[in-house]
Amino acid sequence: MPSSPTGAPLSVVRLDLPLDAITFDAAIAAAPELRLSVHRAQGDDAATAQALAAAHIYHVSSARDDLPAPWFVNAALLQRCPQLLAVSAYGAGYDTVDVPACTAAGVAVLNQAGSNAAAVAEHTLGLMLGLCKRITESDRRLRSGERFARSDAIGRSLHGRTLGLVGIGHAGRRVAALAQAFGMTVLACDPLLDGAEILRRGAQPVALPQLLQRADVVSLHCPLDASTAGLFNEQAFAAMQPGALFISTARGGIHDEAALHAALLRGHLGGAGLDVWMVEPPPADHPLLKLGNVIATAHNAGVTREARVAMASMAAAQIIGLVRGEVPPRLVNPEVWPRMASRIRQALWESASSGA
Repeated sequence: MPSSPTGAPLSVVRLDLPLDAITFDAAIAAAPELRLSVHRAQGDDAATAQALAAAHIYHVSSARDDLPAPWFVNAALLQRCPQLLAVSAYGAGYDTVDVPACTAAGVAVLNQAGSNAAAVAEHTLGLMLGLCKRITESDRRLRSGERFARSDAIGRSLHGRTLGLVGIGHAGRRVAALAQAFGMTVLACDPLLDGAEILRRGAQPVALPQLLQRADVVSLHCPLDASTAGLFNEQAFAAMQPGALFISTARGGIHDEAALHAALLRGHLGGAGLDVWMVEPPPADHPLLKLGNVIATAHNAGVTREARVAMASMAAAQIIGLVRGEVPPRLVNPEVWPRMASRIRQALWESASSGA
């Protein structure tokens, strides 16, 4: 596919929300086919709307509670952005993007899956260790001035325990490797993979009911979609082993927070490590934050300095590759590509004509 370095560059728009701007902006600026503009997420809606209406590529925040509602990618926004060729999510998730609406409009959706997998996996192990070793609990008790015997805060070893992974994609397979290094048995269920592939990724394939029955620790690494929303409800928590731990660094909405609170409160579950919430950040009076056997973090499992650089680098590379005719490696809606390729050629031809 011919590019158009001598024509009018295609417009890339992002909002002034957190990302590694230095890495992303420099890479886009170095591509002659592209022109980047940064606009305010709040405070100048008219200018932002005008920029998006003329945009070819929209690099959008993945965090639904960071992004103001008018800038979510839905059918209404797509209708106002007729030139839009692609939507690029900052991270692995794309909660702010209506993928079917994009597909219907011939707009490619890109994410950065895998770029922060190491960070998510490390955080997952940190939550497991914190719960098993009762690290945050001991820290709180010591800081309060409480005097207690070591045996009053006795923990458990990860070694010899069974970990159940719900999803074994980029982050899940890294968690599997780390867990094996700790001497854990790893089980996994993933409807997108066959048993042989799950074995190759370091886990024993099982169905979800068997995973819940056997796992000492259950960790979520699946996307939030119609098949997983509310998956971990009262029945799922009841099916877990007494005293089991529940970990989620996936997405809020996959687990029912009220059902989890009830299972912890009655003592059926031994603890929970939560990085994701229905509302982020959760309110200070959230019932789960009042439980001593809950470790809570603010959806920052995948947000390390290194992961931010990796996400920005991958995003920029995919956008540049896209306008040069390359199928993006993290194309969420691959069925759109034939139409997408035609639209890119047309946009480049138009830009060359306007620059001639």
